[in-house]
Amino acid sequence: MKIKKAVIPAAGYGTRFLPVTKAVPKELLPIVDKPMIQYIVEEAKASGIEFVILIVNHGKEAIEDHFDINYELEDTLRKKGNNELLSLIDGLSEMIKIVSIRQKKPLGLGHAVLQAKNLIGDEPFAVVLGDDIIDSEKPCLLQMSEVYEKYGKPVIAVQKVPREDVSRYGIIKGKQAGNSIYMLEDVVEKPSPDKAPSDLAIIGRYILTPEIFEILEDTSSGAGGEIQLTDGLKVLLMKKGMIGYRFEGDRYDGGDKLGFLLANIAYAMKRPEIKDKLLECMAGYIK
Repeated sequence: MKIKKAVIPAAGYGTRFLPVTKAVPKELLPIVDKPMIQYIVEEAKASGIEFVILIVNHGKEAIEDHFDINYELEDTLRKKGNNELLSLIDGLSEMIKIVSIRQKKPLGLGHAVLQAKNLIGDEPFAVVLGDDIIDSEKPCLLQMSEVYEKYGKPVIAVQKVPREDVSRYGIIKGKQAGNSIYMLEDVVEKPSPDKAPSDLAIIGRYILTPEIFEILEDTSSGAGGEIQLTDGLKVLLMKKGMIGYRFEGDRYDGGDKLGFLLANIAYAMKRPEIKDKLLECMAGYIK
């Protein structure tokens, strides 16, 4: 079955970026001149996704506004004949069908995904974290969709990380079944380096089956009173099996200050009008 729906959890407070995120949703922080979440939605569309469900909280209305029509701005640009700027926002509202659901309490990623249950129905779907940017020739979600269609099992994106960093991630245990495919046996949330079953970390891309909703409903709250998606994944793995897919592409953690800055540099280097001047400026700072 083709993956047609995607859930984008975007209800976090973005505390690592305070004070700017006091008033601006983290997902709207720009990578060069485009908000992070637009890269995510564009990846979804390029992967065949037709319907996006945003999970938001109070204060995230600006995300919805970004993908809505702004008649006044568009009319002003049109009257001024500024077609270049108009082209940057024209079509945002028609890019893909987007609805939003408010997560009324911050009860964890698993709880956020659970909010989409009624809109997903009885079909497989994608979950994409709103601050995980992956730059790849073939969209990461499309790569994962093809893996799902081949194996018929839930798929999670994984990436090698330095052993000293494993305590920051969910880590997989599994047997390699191809260059990029791992048949999972377990997922371990933030293990210490000496207890980690591998150096393959779970990254913010998932293709899940609807059984996850019943599992999450029965999942007890963990640390901080939150329902952890990882706990639900462990049960789903036992019921359905699960694939770890080592995707092709460069990943940037937009929720981390260094990752955010590296993403800006990487995408700026793709812009001919910026690249040379940027290199010149960076060389000056290095001196």
